[in-house]
Amino acid sequence: MTKTFSEQEVLAFARHAYREGNAAFGVERDYCALLVIDMQEEFVKPHSTPFWVPEATRQVPLIKQLIEACRAKSVPVIYTAFARTHHYLDRPLAGPLMPNRYAEEDAAWFRDGVIWHELAPLEDEIVLYKPSYGAFYDTPLETILKNLHRDTVIICGTLTNFCCGTTARQAYERGFKVIFGSDITATDDPAMQEPELQVLRKGFAKVLFLDEILEQISRL
Repeated sequence: MTKTFSEQEVLAFARHAYREGNAAFGVERDYCALLVIDMQEEFVKPHSTPFWVPEATRQVPLIKQLIEACRAKSVPVIYTAFARTHHYLDRPLAGPLMPNRYAEEDAAWFRDGVIWHELAPLEDEIVLYKPSYGAFYDTPLETILKNLHRDTVIICGTLTNFCCGTTARQAYERGFKVIFGSDITATDDPAMQEPELQVLRKGFAKVLFLDEILEQISRL
């Protein structure tokens, strides 16, 4: 007999996956790379632009802790930033039409892609300047990860539901395992944080707290 499912059963299944789902893979440190997404001045420097994410500023010490732990365990740290690339000709054409563009945007914003000074990359660490939300879009990130023999990305930074979430989806679709930090990613409206985490938890990533990530990468 073919099993049937009630509306209540499928709703319960969906809700459980959104709220309590746990991707069925472990965290193998030697195959991980840390992606520090867009922790640049425009998003982190207090009161500097309308794109400032206050929660990202508050999370700087946590992200710094993770960066230092990864460096200590030889986990590659890769940064991304929005910057002026290819005379802006590599941007999605519909970008300027989106409501998240500020009407009086200063041309000086998002030009140099300066990482917040407390999280500054080391000389031998890669900074990828990207033209859109996801870190894989028109960048060499996939090739870099493959050359590093890394099949798992740990994601921290901002914004949770734009650049971080899009990067997680792109990584998943390219066959990478995704670890997404729930308390080391931030968005401009705190009400949007948990809904995005729920979607990622159900279908794209293993969502963990910083303490859980640190525990995993510190294991022998």
